[in-house]
Amino acid sequence: MALIDLPGKLQDRMDDAADEAAARGHAVFVKLTNTPARRLARLVEKLPGGGKAVGLADRVFNMARYCSLWPMTFGLACCAIEMMATGASRFDLDRFGIMFRATPRQADAMIVAGTVTIKMAPVLERLYHQMPEPRYVLALGSCANSAGRFYHDAYSVVKGVDRIVPVDVYVPGCPPRPEALIDGLLKLQQIMRRDSLADEPKVHGLKPGDERFEVLKSDGE
Repeated sequence: MALIDLPGKLQDRMDDAADEAAARGHAVFVKLTNTPARRLARLVEKLPGGGKAVGLADRVFNMARYCSLWPMTFGLACCAIEMMATGASRFDLDRFGIMFRATPRQADAMIVAGTVTIKMAPVLERLYHQMPEPRYVLALGSCANSAGRFYHDAYSVVKGVDRIVPVDVYVPGCPPRPEALIDGLLKLQQIMRRDSLADEPKVHGLKPGDERFEVLKSDGE
């Protein structure tokens, strides 16, 4: 369950959806991004010529974000060594404009590198909610993706970080090489390029068009 406070009606819907999802073995997320700027962008988009104005603003803001991606480091196990190597001089993430931050307040994305234990899960979720929106998550390595081949049956390990926070990019491997992490970050930049100020609120970590988007859409707005 999310650590943020939600309106009463929305919280009740969240509880019902979480119970239903738990029976299926899936997680439920609420990722509300219905800020005043997004509401204004949707209003402007409906005006004559407003689509061009919003599109221009999207290109400017998206270029500024994906050309200076600041991921928050969340190294939990051996995959963190590969993440450190990716940021070192041999592979040099600085040439992509990617610089690691040690605080969620200044981070655009979270790189979950390694095994996520049940005890660490609330900490990870809290840090995720402390990140400014829009925020992204990259799961690095098999342990972060699905608990891996070593901890798949362990009682103390979360079977995939996507049971805690919505994941945008999965990087497989045990451990993945730095080239794989670079490819995942480039994929994340492609996702950031497609974002728009006029996007509706993301519900459950999903965008409009997904069949599960309507579950909390009415309350999320």
